[in-house]
Amino acid sequence: MNNIKFSIITATLNSEKYIEHTILSVARQTYKNIEHIIIDGGSTDSTIDIIRNYNSCVTYWVSEPDNGIAEAMNKGILKATGDYILFINSDDYLFEEDTLNKISLLVNDQLDLYIFKVLFIYPDKTRIVKLNKGLGFFTNFKMGSCHQGHVISRELFQKHGLFDDTFKVALDYDFLLRIYRKDIKSKSIGLVVSCMRIIGVSSRNDWPSLKKRFLEERRVHDKYCKNILWEMLYSFYWYFYIIYRKTKFLICEYF
Repeated sequence: MNNIKFSIITATLNSEKYIEHTILSVARQTYKNIEHIIIDGGSTDSTIDIIRNYNSCVTYWVSEPDNGIAEAMNKGILKATGDYILFINSDDYLFEEDTLNKISLLVNDQLDLYIFKVLFIYPDKTRIVKLNKGLGFFTNFKMGSCHQGHVISRELFQKHGLFDDTFKVALDYDFLLRIYRKDIKSKSIGLVVSCMRIIGVSSRNDWPSLKKRFLEERRVHDKYCKNILWEMLYSFYWYFYIIYRKTKFLICEYF
């Protein structure tokens, strides 16, 4: 299956602590029909120097100001030439050196989207494998997987558009709900393909950050709410979900 080409897209901004690990996790893959695209948002630390040190391993990179991670990922998509795209950002890395080889053997039915598992790595070194729910009715309400575990056909972006860069946190959920409503073909597979350090904006668990995420998720729902039935469902959902999450947050804070 070496005829399948993978495009690895990495969005970075002041990522000197982890970017080398990310680059090496791609460069050391046993599967070679890949390209690595790095889109930097104008780093002011040593990120660019590190990227330059690995010029021979990186297919394309650029450093310029952008409007956030969605715009950076979109720039990467537009530069990509692979059959399938993986987003392995600067806090993330591929799980094993033969990860892409394993993926290549599992995408031979050439669906639009494959959803794999992701290993969460917390600041205290705790490791938890994230569940990877496939697209289904649940997608209407929440995102059941992480984009670090998504293997997406480039053709899917050509057909249904790029990430909506008005979202800073819920850009991946917006894209998933959009394609779910289009009835695209997908499959969930129980293989860990990447590791995600729980340090990014979407991983913050303080109430202001959670509230920001919920507001964006609600805006996603409003965007795709097409009739009065869905308006009612989403109104009930958000009323009870906010009570549940606020209660959960207070309990965790207290104990």
